[in-house]
Amino acid sequence: MQRNPPAAPAVRDVLKRVLQSETFARSDRARKLLGYLVEREQAGDAERLKGFTIAMDVFGKDTDFDPSTDAVVRVQAGRLRELLTQYYANEGAADPLRIDIPRGGYVPSYSRARRPAVAARDEAALGAADAGSVPSAAVAASPRPAIVIGQVRLFWTAMAAVIAMLLFIVVRMVLPAAEPGMEAAAVPNDAPLATGAITRTLPMEALPTVFVRAVPDSPQASRVAATLRMALARFDTVDLLGRDPGDAHDNADLAFAFEISEGTEPGSVNLQVINVGQNRVLLTRTLAHADLEAARLEDHVADLLSAVIPPSGVIYSFLETSAQKPALVDCLLLNDDYYLDPSASAHRAAYACLEGLVAASAKSPLVYSELASLNLEAFAHHFDYPPDASGEAAMALALRAVKMAPTSAAAHRALGYVSARTGKRAESIRWMKKAYELNTYDLGLAASYAYALIFSGDYKGGAPVMERAVEAASAHPAWWDYGLFLGKLMEGDMARAAAASDALAATKRSHYLGARLIAAKYEGDLAAAGALAAEIAESYPKFAADPGATFREANYPTDMAARLVEYLRAAGLGGAS
Repeated sequence: MQRNPPAAPAVRDVLKRVLQSETFARSDRARKLLGYLVEREQAGDAERLKGFTIAMDVFGKDTDFDPSTDAVVRVQAGRLRELLTQYYANEGAADPLRIDIPRGGYVPSYSRARRPAVAARDEAALGAADAGSVPSAAVAASPRPAIVIGQVRLFWTAMAAVIAMLLFIVVRMVLPAAEPGMEAAAVPNDAPLATGAITRTLPMEALPTVFVRAVPDSPQASRVAATLRMALARFDTVDLLGRDPGDAHDNADLAFAFEISEGTEPGSVNLQVINVGQNRVLLTRTLAHADLEAARLEDHVADLLSAVIPPSGVIYSFLETSAQKPALVDCLLLNDDYYLDPSASAHRAAYACLEGLVAASAKSPLVYSELASLNLEAFAHHFDYPPDASGEAAMALALRAVKMAPTSAAAHRALGYVSARTGKRAESIRWMKKAYELNTYDLGLAASYAYALIFSGDYKGGAPVMERAVEAASAHPAWWDYGLFLGKLMEGDMARAAAASDALAATKRSHYLGARLIAAKYEGDLAAAGALAAEIAESYPKFAADPGATFREANYPTDMAARLVEYLRAAGLGGAS
């Protein structure tokens, strides 16, 4: 519990100020989430602030919400923390009360400013006399700090107006229009973005630039650096620089260094991902000496980059709160938002953004590969935009992406996805295999390819790829474990299948419960098997009565569906057959 918690009116006042700020102006989700968290905490419902409840109350999820496969709450909470940090570093620097969402939970905490003025460096810039050395009681009684406060508030009010004007200009010049019924606006090839007195130009298709820096150089650091460079070159969502640009990088806010240094343990190596512009560490990993063996190193690098490089990773999450991001980065973030919250409005925002880039003659294969997937999503879910969505249109966009960039893993993955959803399973496998070969370091891509193989009946080919993805990833969704369970089950490796099913315990779905039931029967745990069979019968009576129907509707391979039904019946589901 916080000591001397602030009064409710003070909390409401600061919440209103934050929600009406320029920092939060473009993030409806962040405003909605922050308002909900503070209101619930102030109402005495802090114990309700759990991921599941937030998903239903704020993001409209239903009772089938699975936090292990849907990270919308965790991702949006992380973005909210970034926006709060940005707000208190700028517009909210003079606020007497600060709202924080501590990591590891969702209950807001509040802290009072140490003194009723901005930080000492800002006071010095305004000509204030050594305010940092004045005791807080004296500050409250002295007329001089009151003048400073007025100056500070006037200064930040003026700055907020300037920032608002600049952001308006940037939005009008960089982002495509997304108004219903309007044709997508063309995006200029490059757009000016102001930072202080410096004006920079960012091409609309610019991506985050990354480079590897080994300090100091050593055999271990060189080995890690070489693997990182090879891996980074495979990802479509960043541009790899061949050398460290030092301090001469034109757009340092878009530049990220993978810095390698010696660890504290003998032979170990530290890895840090750093934003060059702010010299801010975004992620840190330590590799022990044993982790530097070739095969293990590749898997560790794959795990690191799968968490850092995609639009759902830490680099793009960092860029999301920045006003200085190119149009393509903004579109990829909107696209990622859609897959976290697949609503018609989120889909339209992402589609219109990418469509604006097409109108501006975009040459990035990412634009067309993501449009292909979104077009198919519109067709499958009957969204009203674009009005001409179809499997054929999606296929044409995906083929264009592949032709534009024959070595793009993202383009081949999109073509594989469209092929699978349009019933061309053999072609889907071929394109997904090509995508995986182009980038074996993307564990999400590896899992998708493995899942496609397993559901095509190629268990021998799919199970090892899925096993590598599961074992290499420090965090992954539950469907990876389910895919591994199926692959190992069909290979006859029941021990490994049972181990994979353990990871499904947190997820209440009929087929996941069925996997755990089969594993409990195999391990001879009759009590657990009985409890699971009873739970399935109560929660999923249709599945319990005829599990084969569920598997057929989901297009399970015939031999897989038959074996699952056989094992489920033998385990007591609906009575042994």
